[in-house]
Amino acid sequence: MQKFVDIDRVDAKKRDVVERTKDFDEIYEIFVPEKASEQSVRCIQCGDPYCHDGCPLHNLIPQWLSATASKDLELAFMLSNEFSPFPEVMGRVCPHDRLCEGACTLNDGHGAITIGSIETFINEEGFKKGLKPKFAEEKSNKKVAIIGAGPAGLSAATFLLRYGINVEVFDKQARAGGLLTYGIPGFKLDKNIVSRRVKLLEDAGCIFHQNVEVGKDISFENLLENFDSVFIGVGATKGKKASLVNEDAQNVYLAMEFLTNIQKNLFGEKTSKNIDVKDKNVVVIGGGDTAMDCVRTSLREKAKSVKCLYRRDASNMPGSKKEYINAKEEGVEFEFYVSPKSLIVNDKSEVIGIEMIKTKLTVDENDGKQKIEEIVGSNFNVEADVVIFALGFDMQEYNFLASNGIETDKWGQILVDENYETTKTGVYAGGDCQRGADLVVTAVKDGRDAARAIIKNLLK
Repeated sequence: MQKFVDIDRVDAKKRDVVERTKDFDEIYEIFVPEKASEQSVRCIQCGDPYCHDGCPLHNLIPQWLSATASKDLELAFMLSNEFSPFPEVMGRVCPHDRLCEGACTLNDGHGAITIGSIETFINEEGFKKGLKPKFAEEKSNKKVAIIGAGPAGLSAATFLLRYGINVEVFDKQARAGGLLTYGIPGFKLDKNIVSRRVKLLEDAGCIFHQNVEVGKDISFENLLENFDSVFIGVGATKGKKASLVNEDAQNVYLAMEFLTNIQKNLFGEKTSKNIDVKDKNVVVIGGGDTAMDCVRTSLREKAKSVKCLYRRDASNMPGSKKEYINAKEEGVEFEFYVSPKSLIVNDKSEVIGIEMIKTKLTVDENDGKQKIEEIVGSNFNVEADVVIFALGFDMQEYNFLASNGIETDKWGQILVDENYETTKTGVYAGGDCQRGADLVVTAVKDGRDAARAIIKNLLK
């Protein structure tokens, strides 16, 4: 170990930029064993590992790096699955530059350990060699209902099954995975990766009820009556617009509406509307990872041009740096320090452009924080046939919450205590529906920790 002076950081190789924009296949190649071992041996094995602290799951990163360096794949696989329900997913979708790799001691000067790529390698190589995560062989007589088969729900199911708790998942979509299946494009996360984990849960005894919406197809009260506990992991999927004139015009979409529609088309599933961006000028408003997913998806859907408009600059974008770089490589045009004022439509109420205004960053004299100011008189128009808002997400309204005494805050987010239990005894919640729109990894953490609280309560 500690060979960071002799060995440089090497990122996973990407597919050719021209070829990769022709399909939705993943763009990153998986490390070969020799490269994974070589990159792992760079780790300095800190006594107080910042990468461990920088990871919301507090993964045993130095330990599985050491095992990978010594080519002990079975140990590395076991360690990487200890605190994470699906590390091969997190190795692909986490913003590592902001979390574990950003906290790495070597990040300043020598280049952080390629933690995400090694995490992906460990599990893909492990599955290739026939390794599987372990679940309890004996079941208890306790059973838990999970609402939502997204990151939080699948995480909760994983850890409950490890302790022999019977689990049934109720989800309104045709396929399990939630955001992992319908929101994150295939060029970042192959859908077979998600379905493989779902199959492992099914093999461990989990029962999935797809195309079943709680509150519509089955009552919440039914779950309360027939299960020992309920976990709510429905996410925050209500997209935000900007309260602009004409924002309800034709060909104006919310990010998740757009991404889900495209993914359902790729699956061959029925969609509520046909969203077509081929040969059109697409404009995406926003600067996070979801915005990058939208612009990169639009390219693959053969848009004529794709432009991303953001009110700050590249260094202040909230998403992962690598996603911004990938989008630029693939041909997305970025315009910074601009903010939308109104949408321009024709006589058929179809969007044909956006009125923008230039912005600047200033510092608030009272609290010293950055604030955005519009530059008076700097208005200009941007041509657009399709506009996509990627401005974050709010909670959907669920009538069964209030009717069952489950309290929410002013934003509609479910209130929980330190054990993730809601104001209804025996009902727990986690992920975006409880904390607000955040990362996949934080939803996974909530699902895991809520499962631990449920286990403690049911098996005491």
